[in-house]
Amino acid sequence: MSWWYVYVARCADDTLYCGIARDVAARIAAHDAGTGARYTRGRGPLRVLLTRRCRTKGGALRLEYAVKQLSRTEKEALVIAPKARIDALARKAMRV
Repeated sequence: MSWWYVYVARCADDTLYCGIARDVAARIAAHDAGTGARYTRGRGPLRVLLTRRCRTKGGALRLEYAVKQLSRTEKEALVIAPKARIDALARKAMRV
């Protein structure tokens, strides 16, 4: 099975970026090279703070959306929290 991953990365300017990818390392390399998302261009290098594996692209997209709806303070808490917090957010995203 080929998994999808939701990741949260910290940009060099201390902002947080959330995205999805099948290969997180390759996606971060693309961001750092300036060929990733427009938001991350000029904000590299990125440092991955959190990853969560999802079975489907749809599930990854729903979780990504749920993370993006969080405030910065909530995102900061998410990346330092135990794994249970991201798992709870994922379960909530799947119910919607």
